[in-house]
Amino acid sequence: MPARHFDRHRARAVRRAADRLQGQVGADMGVSDSAVANWETGHSSPDPEKLPEYAAALRGALDDLFPRTGMPDLADLRCDAGIYLNETAGVIGTKSAGPVSAAEKGVRRLKDRYVPALAARYGVSEGDLRRAEDRSFAAAEEKSRGAESGVHQDAAADLGRPPGSLAEKITLILQRSYPGPQGPPSDAEMAAQVNAQMGADILTAQDFLELRTGVKDTAPTAVLPALAAVVGVSPLYFESDDAVAAQVYEGLQLLAAAKQGSIGRVKARGLGPQGLSPRMMALVNELVAEMKEEEAEAGK
Repeated sequence: MPARHFDRHRARAVRRAADRLQGQVGADMGVSDSAVANWETGHSSPDPEKLPEYAAALRGALDDLFPRTGMPDLADLRCDAGIYLNETAGVIGTKSAGPVSAAEKGVRRLKDRYVPALAARYGVSEGDLRRAEDRSFAAAEEKSRGAESGVHQDAAADLGRPPGSLAEKITLILQRSYPGPQGPPSDAEMAAQVNAQMGADILTAQDFLELRTGVKDTAPTAVLPALAAVVGVSPLYFESDDAVAAQVYEGLQLLAAAKQGSIGRVKARGLGPQGLSPRMMALVNELVAEMKEEEAEAGK
């Protein structure tokens, strides 16, 4: 999970700037002054559940003092609320913290009746809680895949070759686009971003999961270009090798025609099913224009 970053030097500087003694900070947090001293010297680190109290004792904001990169999972939300795992049993009215522990580990999802109480105690909406749960399950699934392969490598390294299937391409680009321990957004979040790019609710979280895992190997026409825009790659990335090769071949034909002085005839041909897109055609024409200028300059 994307744990908050604890910087002992910053914590000490902020405490001193607030004109607070280690004993005062410890008293506010219910710990000894020696515990605070050990945190500042690097001999130990505060529990993540203690960071909200620590920030308050230092008279600072949690996100400013102990920042996190990426979106929180279920355990992160609990820690941000200053709650230890064993305390969640009292929140949801069960004998043990088993239901919350299982959800944080990506083993079993929370029952609907637990969600309102947890969301209220964590200070988030029920939707935010469920999205954090999705991230916990996504992280568990990723960890499981790494354990099965015996190494924690990306899809391209596991394959020993460039990605070929649509699922391999999606997995690789997500890993490359969202590096770090927090990993990529959940399937639901990716589907939402793609839908926002398309301006319509076409893709569901289940649809994206099936594309990412190879259950489905084709997507509606607008989905892949929208996904390409979300992750910042060319739409050609998600095309089949044959389709890309056809576009490259078409471009080479255009360049050859330009060298022969017949680019006007080629430009008027129109586009076939494997032809160049308007954007690609414009790029080729720009290259042709540059070539003509260079040839003209060379002939002077």
